[in-house]
Amino acid sequence: MDIARQEFEEIRSLREKLHRPEIRQSPNAVAELLAEGFVEFGSSGTIYDNREELIALLTEEGTAQTSPLVIAHNCAFRSISPDAVLVTYRTVSTMGETSARRHVLRSSIWQRIDGC
Repeated sequence: MDIARQEFEEIRSLREKLHRPEIRQSPNAVAELLAEGFVEFGSSGTIYDNREELIALLTEEGTAQTSPLVIAHNCAFRSISPDAVLVTYRTVSTMGETSARRHVLRSSIWQRIDGC
């Protein structure tokens, strides 16, 4: 998929939603963002390959007292097929102003399904 500026912004917005606590606390909102067959390799090395279990884990995470603040930067997009794009980016997360920061290199594949 060729990345026009509007599509770039749309994909970036969707990806950033997955880092927001209010989205992660909503099973319906997360389900709208994750495709069937979703697989994630977590920063801990854990492989999440059950979409429903991951949605439940994210919902439980949201009920914790504090969730880390996650900021994404250095976003790059690369077309890998006519309807899919590879997104690579870095995140910095912190649990508070005085906490150590955690830097993670991440990637995700976004695919247009049924024109959406």
